[in-house]
Amino acid sequence: MEKNNDSGCPTSDIDPFKNSVSTSDENSEAPENIETFSKIIESRIAKYNSCEIPTRFGKMTEEESFFLEAVMHLSKLTNVIAKSSPSGSTLLNWTNLVLQRAMTFMEEEFRTLLEDFGGCSNSKVDKNSDYPSYPPEVVTRMNRIATAMISAGFETECCQVYSISRRNAFYEQLKMLEFEKINGDDVQRMPWDSLEGEITQWINVAKSCSSTLFPGERRLGESVFFDSPMISQSLFSNLARSIVIQILDFAEAVSRTKRSAEKLFKFLDIYEAIRDLVSAISESFSNDGEHELKSEILATRDRFGEAAVNVFCDLESSIKNDAARTPVPGGAVHPLTRYVMNYLKYACEYRDALEHIFQEHAKLEAYSSATSPSKWKSSLDIDHVESESPLDDVAATMPFSTQLMKIMELLDSNLEAKSNLYRDPSLRDIFLMNNGRYILQKAKGSTEVRQVMGDTWCRRRSTTVRQYHKNYQRETWGRVLQILSHDGMQMNGKVTKPVVKERFKNFSTMLDEIHRTQSTWVVSDEQLRSELRVSISAVLIPAYRSFFGRFRQYLDNTKHAEKYIKYQPEDIETLIEGLFDGNPTSMARRKT
Repeated sequence: MEKNNDSGCPTSDIDPFKNSVSTSDENSEAPENIETFSKIIESRIAKYNSCEIPTRFGKMTEEESFFLEAVMHLSKLTNVIAKSSPSGSTLLNWTNLVLQRAMTFMEEEFRTLLEDFGGCSNSKVDKNSDYPSYPPEVVTRMNRIATAMISAGFETECCQVYSISRRNAFYEQLKMLEFEKINGDDVQRMPWDSLEGEITQWINVAKSCSSTLFPGERRLGESVFFDSPMISQSLFSNLARSIVIQILDFAEAVSRTKRSAEKLFKFLDIYEAIRDLVSAISESFSNDGEHELKSEILATRDRFGEAAVNVFCDLESSIKNDAARTPVPGGAVHPLTRYVMNYLKYACEYRDALEHIFQEHAKLEAYSSATSPSKWKSSLDIDHVESESPLDDVAATMPFSTQLMKIMELLDSNLEAKSNLYRDPSLRDIFLMNNGRYILQKAKGSTEVRQVMGDTWCRRRSTTVRQYHKNYQRETWGRVLQILSHDGMQMNGKVTKPVVKERFKNFSTMLDEIHRTQSTWVVSDEQLRSELRVSISAVLIPAYRSFFGRFRQYLDNTKHAEKYIKYQPEDIETLIEGLFDGNPTSMARRKT
């Protein structure tokens, strides 16, 4: 009885196969034993097809390796026979038939490996998945089969099986990611709230393609077609093209929707997703057709970039045109200030994308402004920027920083105009101080905003806020301190009661009026409110304590002295604590 190997194949069958492979030369006449050689291949195929030899998907056996080598060798011998034998010869027809059967078998096994052994084929992938997770031994087998088929001249059949299988697997993943094609007209009619959800889903799909699916497909193709890198690149390129076109259809439809400020951040999300998509597949762009696809992708991305630029232009216009006729009660932070700063804070989280967008926009503007290039240069050339520009040198060289600086200047001008709605100069200072402080704190509280605006801008903004503080202090409390001055208290070298009475009475009247008014004013920033109260106490309490200690004695024997001396020194601090809390009833807390 013949000895069998671990595949169940008689070893006597393998020996002539080995000898054929080792002794045949494709450049020589067809060997005499070619009939036996072909029959061995047919025998292997028949046994595989009849399951007499079970198909294995583990490590490739020696017999299977020889089988693949035999197929490739038969292909070479067939070419030799075709050159040396008349067309239509029996031997050539027979070897062609055997080779065709071998290719049919290998094509089916290739398809089985592709469809049945991709570990991610039935599960949703995430960014940490090793997609598509074919076992290494399966990838090796697919590589050997692909190499054999391509070598035998069956490249088209091999690539077709691979393309169909991987495209179906890819679409299955998109389905699991809940990607659905939406008609462009439906996108145009969709309410923003609904469309926003669809965009979020689209971004998830695009990011999965960029981070996981496309890189995985590229790696798989490079492994399976390791010996044919051009084929691998072409297969991936074709797959990427078919997928990207479908993905872009939705983005294109979104880009045609009416723009508005609320859409900026979703537009930037799409911009970044498309940017990553280009990076994930850019290596496959090797010919004019693929260059055209890349141009189409970049054109779609740039449409969102231009939309972002236009949104900022709209923001500028809205700030310019926000002309309120009624002042904000109590000099509080204006809603426009809150809106603009929160908007810019979120925008700066997209700093890298926006820098690129505005750089590209600057190039387009420079090109289209050829008729007046000097005007454009003056707005971008940092060497020519006026010395009062509050941007750092580094930050100022960035177009997005320049854009934000322009918005800040427009906001400042708008707030300055709104401050004139207040008749009280002190309240104007409080309003500007409140808004300036809010802007500064928003900038300091956001690393992204601070990086865009620069430290120099923050320092100068702090100086401006402190100046508003000084202006308020001088306007409100300067007059009070004049009353508490010791100058003018004597007549003919003596302190007179009438002057003392008048000074104490004027001080009480003025302090009452300030408290009544400014207790309704609003300083919502706790630190700023505390700084204001401390600074007032620091100048008012010592001045009143000194005045009280020096001149109180002159009213000791005066009837109804409390009519003039309404406040004890210790009462002043309590009074100051009632300022700026927006509470008109805070007077009730005052000691009487």
